[in-house]
Amino acid sequence: MSKILLIGANHAGTAAANTILDNYPDAELTIVDRNDNISYLGCGTALWIGRQISGSDGLFYSSAGALAAKGAKVYMETEIKSIDYDAKTAAAVTKDGAALTLGYDKLILAMGSLPIIPQIPGIELENIQSVKLFQDGRRANELLDDPGVKTVAVVGAGYIGVELAEAVRRRGQRALLFEAENTSLASYYDESLTADMDKVLGDNGVELHFGERVQSFKGSAKVEGIVTDKGEYQIDMAVMAIGFRPNASLASGRLDLIGNGAISVDLRQQTSLPDVYAIGDCASIYSNALRGRTYIALATNAVRSGIVAAHNVCGTALESLGVQGSNGISIFGYNMVSTGLSEKAAKKAGFSPLVTDYAALQKPAFMANNNEVKLRIVYDSETRRVLGAQMASYENISMGIHMFSLAVEEGVTIDKLKLLDIFFLPHFNQPYNYITMAALSAK
Repeated sequence: MSKILLIGANHAGTAAANTILDNYPDAELTIVDRNDNISYLGCGTALWIGRQISGSDGLFYSSAGALAAKGAKVYMETEIKSIDYDAKTAAAVTKDGAALTLGYDKLILAMGSLPIIPQIPGIELENIQSVKLFQDGRRANELLDDPGVKTVAVVGAGYIGVELAEAVRRRGQRALLFEAENTSLASYYDESLTADMDKVLGDNGVELHFGERVQSFKGSAKVEGIVTDKGEYQIDMAVMAIGFRPNASLASGRLDLIGNGAISVDLRQQTSLPDVYAIGDCASIYSNALRGRTYIALATNAVRSGIVAAHNVCGTALESLGVQGSNGISIFGYNMVSTGLSEKAAKKAGFSPLVTDYAALQKPAFMANNNEVKLRIVYDSETRRVLGAQMASYENISMGIHMFSLAVEEGVTIDKLKLLDIFFLPHFNQPYNYITMAALSAK
């Protein structure tokens, strides 16, 4: 019977645990997590804060009790202090202060990621917080319920920041959105598409402070002001949404890391040490667009990595297919989805990309309830391989990006899309589909 120690039990860890418990009944699984809950769907935090859902109960899909009922030994509110990779033991401390020594044959690291909090003056003031854990969402709701909290600064205009700015406006409070870049969502989309999202935010009352760098916060006990390189603004609350960094502290100098500090793993999620695997946000991932290791912190990637690692740990050889980093967002009804590389990201990665853009109504003009769709396809000028795609519309165009995700994974060229068999029905699309037209207009 193999002894497996799993450190961390959110999305990646829960996926690994369920895979082991459901498929390998002879495995002896021990789970350790420093939180008091698992499987929290952080993607629903902004919906909860913005009162688009009734509460937080549906944001959990598993529990320590559910995993224990399947046969796992679960230690919650327990922190791993160190790992002896040679002796195959981990030293832990429970919430009551009791010391534990946990042995293993196989180890799965699933420590996740940590919010990036800049060490700037005033960051320690009350009413400044990040939003990642369930407890963070609960605290944000409590603060926004305070009648004295009228103006909220959101720092960072990536996915989480934009969603939280929307949530604040839906609550009826003033939202100031700060971003060092000159547009929102700059990590996922090119400016030809983000300009539309910026307009959506502005039209719905979000005050945009792009191209501004936050330098400090002011206040006595609670935050009262935010200072940037362009001005000073009175606020009652601030949310830090700059991004996340991998939590690889337990690598202890023994495991290979990639450039941003994530644990380097192969397609089986194995680290540089035998019998040690890393999954989710603490680990690297293979990008089919880049054709190399990178870091993409998404719950979908975390779940797949957990499944892959669990099978390999239990003796079933399984390799990841790699990822494209497919993602999406919906703000005030405006939907944006992307996969692979933007033009900017492709250039940064060393490609010589070309793009083809096309905009058209989703359905024939004679159809009611019809909106424009924007599509951008990024492809390599040398190989003509599709590197990524971006779509935006008030229509629900989300399923279209999955086709482009597969195209990136399979190395499909832009020319292959020109005569792709796409059906037509007025209820759904146009006879000259924007995918076809974008491909046909490619250089």
